[in-house]
Amino acid sequence: MHQVLADVRVLDFGRYIAGPFCAALLGDLGAEVIRVEKVRGSEDRFIAPVAPTGEGGMFLQMNRNKRSLTLNPTKPAGREIVKRLVATADVVVANLPPKTLEAMGLDLDSLREAKEDIILTTVSAYGRGGRYSDRVGFDGIGQVMSGIAYMTGDADRPRRAAAPFVDFGTALSCAYGTLAALMARQQTGKGQMVEGALLRTALMMGNANLIEQAVIERNRLPTGNMSQTSGPGDIFRTGDGWILCSVIGEPLFRRWVDLMAEDNGAGGEGEEIDWLNDPRFADDLSRGDHGDVIGERMAAWCASRSTGEAVETLNAAMIPSGPVYSMQQTLDDPHIAEVGSFVELEYPDMPRPAPVAQPSVRLTETPATIRHRAPTLGEHTDEILGDLGYSSEEIAAFRADRVV
Repeated sequence: MHQVLADVRVLDFGRYIAGPFCAALLGDLGAEVIRVEKVRGSEDRFIAPVAPTGEGGMFLQMNRNKRSLTLNPTKPAGREIVKRLVATADVVVANLPPKTLEAMGLDLDSLREAKEDIILTTVSAYGRGGRYSDRVGFDGIGQVMSGIAYMTGDADRPRRAAAPFVDFGTALSCAYGTLAALMARQQTGKGQMVEGALLRTALMMGNANLIEQAVIERNRLPTGNMSQTSGPGDIFRTGDGWILCSVIGEPLFRRWVDLMAEDNGAGGEGEEIDWLNDPRFADDLSRGDHGDVIGERMAAWCASRSTGEAVETLNAAMIPSGPVYSMQQTLDDPHIAEVGSFVELEYPDMPRPAPVAQPSVRLTETPATIRHRAPTLGEHTDEILGDLGYSSEEIAAFRADRVV
């Protein structure tokens, strides 16, 4: 099976998600990825541990298809190792602040001294060129400063999403940018810097609402899970759980009305409503503006049914809906298993395999693949340094000096 990045070497100095997941995506496409981390192990290795040695679920996901090298680049010998590594590499991924990059010799100018056509893929919280450029931040910074957490919340409290979608979105954007930079290098022979920023990713994801605000000053207020631009669109309680139902566009709305008519067509509190001719429901925007009324009808319909019955009935009518799952219910869903959503990866001494999510995009001829588990700390240090020309005595001396 051909791997499109089989001849590409990536050095991953990343931490947490945006940098490491970008490198993982390149690794899924066949790149050789070397994760470089602190001698004692970087902090992201040990978040929410699931393995006896402390590795957490996030680390197991972010670092599949990688080899591990421990290194202290701030020591002179460590800087020399970095130079030798860079000379063999095509891409360096580092989601670190600009000043930290310079201190570690990972800024673009320093990297070009070792490899003129190197590609540096870097991520910051705020992006370069503005007054916040030197600030550090995580996923939540993008969520709150883009307006997304405000609109996701309720009237009395903003809420951020539990899943770090800004981090993942930035990683995806950086992988896309890195692929473009590799293609450009084939055409021009030149490397470049690919720069992602958490805040920029969040602004892109929330852009439609920002455009609406800038152009017509709608000044929307948060409404929790309820859609403001269509309806019904909300999470509704059933007899034994919750479902999401999302009706967007006239054809879907007509199917929803037909389905409600089968249930006697009553509105909330027995009120009779002509859903197709009432001006409050004339289009998506109007239905969003009167989401409380339309949601009341949907809530009454859901309350008299089990989750399974509601979802089956809605999907039979070609109305998008799905159950609200717990984590275990997600793992137990038969469709998720049937389409091969996870690859089960063993890890040393872990009681059971880790279900690592398969690449979300599938290619028929050159598929991305997860070939092996995340590495143990420093698992490949001797092997990598040996390939760089260091002797076993030199490697032992590095260990004694805590360089590796």
